[in-house]
Amino acid sequence: MTEHATIYYDDDADSTAIDGKTVAVMGYGSQGHAHAQNLAESGVEVVVGLREDSNSRDAVRADGLDVETPVEAAARADIVSMLVPDTVQPSVYDDITEELDAGDTLQFAHGFNIHFGQIEPPEDVDVTMIAPKSPGHLVRRNYENDQGTPGLLAVYQDATGEAKDEALAYAQAIGCTRAGVVETTFREETETDLFGEQAVLCGGVTSLIKQAYETLVDAGYSPEMAYFECLNEMKLIVDLMYEGGLGEMWDSVSDTAEYGGLTKGDVVVDEHARANMENVLEDVQNGAFAREWIAENQANRPAYRQLRQAEKNHEIEDVGERLRDLFAWAEDTESSEEEADAERVQADD
Repeated sequence: MTEHATIYYDDDADSTAIDGKTVAVMGYGSQGHAHAQNLAESGVEVVVGLREDSNSRDAVRADGLDVETPVEAAARADIVSMLVPDTVQPSVYDDITEELDAGDTLQFAHGFNIHFGQIEPPEDVDVTMIAPKSPGHLVRRNYENDQGTPGLLAVYQDATGEAKDEALAYAQAIGCTRAGVVETTFREETETDLFGEQAVLCGGVTSLIKQAYETLVDAGYSPEMAYFECLNEMKLIVDLMYEGGLGEMWDSVSDTAEYGGLTKGDVVVDEHARANMENVLEDVQNGAFAREWIAENQANRPAYRQLRQAEKNHEIEDVGERLRDLFAWAEDTESSEEEADAERVQADD
């Protein structure tokens, strides 16, 4: 039987492990702004590393934080937290590598570049991961409300013998140990994250929704009814599962829905789908997906752009845009989308 992971809380963290240390937060996007502000308010000295032409420099100063170029920030730091996008990290690392001294820490919120060898740190620095399992704006909001955000902790390289203690102190300073920090490894975090995104969260669910929508529309049902039944009500079910697991969902839906789901779910997502998922996982594990994504970026993302545009052009998007205006929460959604767009712009830094 697979062993359960260890979970750490506030009482397991020693804040003195980060006392007197300076953290350079690279980037001021979704995670960067949350880590930087939470760390600073926990009494940690923070400097944000951004390009000289970054649009986020004024925002950093407005938040009362120091901002330097990535090289200057790394030179000041004991801990360098790499919170720029995965695709940008290798070039930022190349710029700052000469500023990493023995005993410093290189920290990540996702293991992609370490696990797949895009960044190869020197042997005399600690390499750790603190990865909140939430978008940055919620990490920040939870901290401000004296609440916590669950997170992950991993140590890839422990040159000092103190990497785990320091990482736990960092997790405490951004609020994660208030909720609980799950111990993992760079390999496990990276591979499960990529698989989950592709097979379920971003790939599997959207494909299931679109194919179900197309099945109803092709059978002569109205696009509006197909949208409501195959996309709109998805949130109701996911919210139930999020709050209380599969059992809470089954207990909350009608007996008819439960029986239909229990008897037909495995007909739709059958052993062929399971075999396809295993193939997706194999491509993640053997590095095939990583190599594909790296090559796609090196070629300026031609396939990515084409696929993204095709997704935007799907009929379900036009139908949904009209129907969402019927709901009272439409205005709140617009403001949330503006906030998300702002975070995406910042993430480019």
